[in-house]
Amino acid sequence: QVQLVESGGGLVQAGGSLRLSCAASGRTFSGYDMGWFRQAPGKEREFVAAIRWIGGSTYYADSVKGRFTISRDNAKNTVYLQMNSLKPEDTAVYFCAAKATGLSPVVTTRYQYWGQGTQVTVSS
Repeated sequence: QVQLVESGGGLVQAGGSLRLSCAASGRTFSGYDMGWFRQAPGKEREFVAAIRWIGGSTYYADSVKGRFTISRDNAKNTVYLQMNSLKPEDTAVYFCAAKATGLSPVVTTRYQYWGQGTQVTVSS
């Protein structure tokens, strides 16, 4: 089992920045691809960003490319999502997730472990 706890959400004005953190505990952090997803009210959960365990390759949704950056610190068992130039449409609950490395990390259903989520609200 891997337990994931997100932090860093909050209220920010459009154009501002936030950094989300996701701390993992339980089984070793190694061997897991990590992803960030978000879910706005009345909408399905959607992929935001992911980072591979092997090689550290990163993937981004088109809607956040160039504004968000995912990174991981394996020594601290933590993954981060730096969010810049935030827009009101970025408002959602953001979830951290982990999956065994291998298949594409952009598919929601491939993730085995999920955090409880952290609210991000961007005011206009």
